[in-house]
Amino acid sequence: MPELPDVTVYQERLRAFLVGQTLQGIRLKSSFLLRTVAPPLEAAIGRPIVAVHRIGKRLALEVDGELLLVLHLMIAGRLRWKPVAHPVADRAVLAAFDFAPGCLLLTEQGSKKRASLHVVQGRAALAQFDRGGLEPLTATGPLFAAALRRENRTLKRALTDPRLFSGIGNAYSDEILHAARLSPVLLTSRLTDEQCERLRLATAATLQHWIDRLRATVGDGFPDKVTAFLPDMAVHGKAGQPCPCCAAPVQRIRYADNECNYCARCQCGGKLLADRGLSPLLKRDWPKTLEELEELRRPG
Repeated sequence: MPELPDVTVYQERLRAFLVGQTLQGIRLKSSFLLRTVAPPLEAAIGRPIVAVHRIGKRLALEVDGELLLVLHLMIAGRLRWKPVAHPVADRAVLAAFDFAPGCLLLTEQGSKKRASLHVVQGRAALAQFDRGGLEPLTATGPLFAAALRRENRTLKRALTDPRLFSGIGNAYSDEILHAARLSPVLLTSRLTDEQCERLRLATAATLQHWIDRLRATVGDGFPDKVTAFLPDMAVHGKAGQPCPCCAAPVQRIRYADNECNYCARCQCGGKLLADRGLSPLLKRDWPKTLEELEELRRPG
């Protein structure tokens, strides 16, 4: 799922490409994409784009008259910039927004179509899409700590809760926790003040680092390869590969549709976290440390 760095760069490039351009037409290929009926989608046609907003992981295209097209890309949704009147025959295309300089496509891979488009009137209507989370790049120490400690949860779950922090998902939470040298399953109630501040600084630094990296990669173009698995990430998607800080193998916990990647040595004092898939089967034979894991892997 595109997270804060990806959505921020999308927002910046959409502003550069679209603000001042008139929306000439909308080709809606999937009726399920549109989740509202009033105002009608057609009301946006013939009006210029005046602003592009970000609300958490959502983007809103504002046309003249404060009519807003609110897009949520969900897991597999992506935006692509194509030449004028680009065909929409590809099964992944959900909608095409036509402008004089080119065409903005909304695509979604896979059979599960979760992306959404809402049409609302007035900027005040954007509040309904705001889950209430803090903006992590600008949150002060006291506000960040208060959000973390609002409920007793693991750090991984707290960082990815949109009611607490805006725009952080599965991928960047792994990178943030690795940068902060904190276990993903550490409970927020057990955080010291020093750990809390360390996490705040790591959160802002990690997100800003990737915003800068993505900006540099895209340049004056448009992001067309948005992915949660970037080659230079430290731990996310790197299970089994060496940690860039200590060379210990990166570990992975799978749960539901997500996974958690971490370095046992850097983040957990060398202890392995229980895997919900394997540890119940192995029970007392589940290795507790990296050393025990290496012993199991050695040929008998």
